[in-house]
Amino acid sequence: MYAEVIVDIAHSQVDRIFEYSCPPDLTAGCRVKVPFGGRIIDGFVLSVKEASVYPPEKVKPIAEVFDELPALQSECFSLMERISSRYKVPKAAALRLFLPSEMRLGKVHEVYRKYAKLSHISVPISKTAKKQQEIVVFLQGIDEYDYTALCNEYGRAAVNSLVEKGAITVEKRQIKRNPVLGNYYEEKPKTLTYMQGNAIKSIENSSKTVHLLHGVTGSGKTEIYLQLIANEIKKGKSAIFLVPEISLTPQMLSQLRARFKGEAAILHSGLSAGEKFDEWWRLRSGEAKIAIGARSAIFAPLENLGAIIIDEEHDTSYLSETAPRYSTVEIAKLRAEYNGCKLILGSATPSVESYLAATEGEYNLITLPERINKRPLPEIIIADMRKEVKRGNPSPFSSALREELDATLKCGNQAIIFLNRRGYSQKVICRDCGYVAKCENCDVSLTYHSEEDCLKCHYCGAKYRMLPACPDCGGVHIRYSGTGTQRVVAELTSLFPQARIIRMDNDTVSGKDGHYKILKKFASKEADILVGTQMIAKGHDFPAVTLVGILDADMSLQFSDYRSGERTFQLITQVSGRSGRADDKGKVVLQTYCPENYILRYAVNYDYTGFFNNEIQIRKATLFPPYSLICRVMVTGEDDKKTLEALKSVYFEIEELRKAQPKRFIFLNKMHSPVKKIQGKHRYQVLMRLKDDALLQKIYEIAVSNTTPYVLVYVEENPTNLS
Repeated sequence: MYAEVIVDIAHSQVDRIFEYSCPPDLTAGCRVKVPFGGRIIDGFVLSVKEASVYPPEKVKPIAEVFDELPALQSECFSLMERISSRYKVPKAAALRLFLPSEMRLGKVHEVYRKYAKLSHISVPISKTAKKQQEIVVFLQGIDEYDYTALCNEYGRAAVNSLVEKGAITVEKRQIKRNPVLGNYYEEKPKTLTYMQGNAIKSIENSSKTVHLLHGVTGSGKTEIYLQLIANEIKKGKSAIFLVPEISLTPQMLSQLRARFKGEAAILHSGLSAGEKFDEWWRLRSGEAKIAIGARSAIFAPLENLGAIIIDEEHDTSYLSETAPRYSTVEIAKLRAEYNGCKLILGSATPSVESYLAATEGEYNLITLPERINKRPLPEIIIADMRKEVKRGNPSPFSSALREELDATLKCGNQAIIFLNRRGYSQKVICRDCGYVAKCENCDVSLTYHSEEDCLKCHYCGAKYRMLPACPDCGGVHIRYSGTGTQRVVAELTSLFPQARIIRMDNDTVSGKDGHYKILKKFASKEADILVGTQMIAKGHDFPAVTLVGILDADMSLQFSDYRSGERTFQLITQVSGRSGRADDKGKVVLQTYCPENYILRYAVNYDYTGFFNNEIQIRKATLFPPYSLICRVMVTGEDDKKTLEALKSVYFEIEELRKAQPKRFIFLNKMHSPVKKIQGKHRYQVLMRLKDDALLQKIYEIAVSNTTPYVLVYVEENPTNLS
């Protein structure tokens, strides 16, 4: 028998199928070790056949087989072909998406533990064997005991002697590393409202594959997801449930575990290697039928999928920023097509592209315009920060926000303060000469962190000592510019010394338990105010929160990005939705320096339709996505000269494409990337706007052909961050 193997080397020179002789019982999808170029490396069995096109003496045998149950199912290889072709990456790079990295590299394995218990056989024990007698007496009162612990307490010789006599039996069992935190109560399905019931009927009865569930915050989308999953499980099918942030996963998992018990498994980067390994195999073996996680969980090893749910579908975290730079929604569509299942995209603020597809009939559009039990959406109060400055208010808090915070705390309710920054301040500036402290490895300013009294780079993570004086002019008049989450907490503590305040950002969240611990503390009302960044903006449900304060609400409007208006509307709507989700009416104080902006008017009235109609007309008139495709070819390398040469080569080849097909180009130029250097690598870009995607594959090929050991060239489609 012969196996067709893809070797685990993500390089174009070995991006083909290799043949090896194999045992007769080997099946496709198994991981193997194979001899390759004088060493033994990992590979994936694509197929097994009886004959080879090569002479038998030239075909080497497989060195080792890893799996009894094949790790990769046939769907993986189908998707591999499409991902490899679409994003121009080697097949091995595509297959790596389907396996946890530690498992693929053989760094993690099953954990087994031995348990000892008395056998049913009566065995005489010598009166002089005191230890053996003590062991028998000890085990008489219990069902079983850890074998290693028993040996440690009574001696391995005594325990093994009883095993040899048949008095004790030892059983070896696999131990599953459980990533679940907390105890989850049993939860029964909630009674659906008329609108929720209609939504489920619409999804299940529609012939369309993709469904857009557009429901305001608090409209009960989660219950719809859970009941759709339950219906598929009853049919013997499986489901994938994606959320945009790891911080949302514990909360959603708790609901799934409460409803579905052990049938739900969690997959995300915050798990330990062992936990991820065990959860992955629970899904692959069929023990668990529901995968919950962030972006990478779209590759969960489930068969016979009945539903794929992508909550907060508009979120940019669903776009991969490492090769292959895939869109999660695009991969979900491929899996839905392969399995003949439903794909449900849910959001209170759908992306412009998704909503356009729904209004044009490509997707099935379901609308939930009201909160559960017709609770009102929170009132949004606009605070004009220009007036606050004129009044001489130096604080990051407007008088309106301070008053509302005071009233909220006196009522015993909770508040959330949202700021899209972390640290104490954004920049450290010398007032004498204008020097701004920057990272040595990245072309970005450093952020001051007061708790550690240091400067940090938020791109590469480098730390620097705080400046006692300006390195340029020697001046000591160093000031902090901008407001970060640390400073907000400090100011709040000064204003409300009796309030219990916790902070949630990338600096305070560490380890897989980090998000869970902070959110659990706030949910159990051990804190009055939660200050945080993007990770607190969406999905969370805290019944006692009646006030949300949004600092610098219009900050995202200042970015030179065609999506800035859309992102601002989404952010305000999502953050506002955290308020007033129970019986008490919620309020939102939205602080801004440009209250007259039309985006804020739509946001204050929760008018998504009005926003969309306005935005889509602007996009159509200016030929921005979805009426065009923005394509960026990034060129990065440590050697500036070689990187610049690669940039010129890429640009020349694309310029030739434009000369041949000028009508497909709206814009084309080469330039430095706005952030010129990150982690010691120089960054250049070729930026273009195309009428359609007809030339996209050729542009990918140009990028691949110009990549060298010294310069990385890659393509981004409609990039979410142009810095």
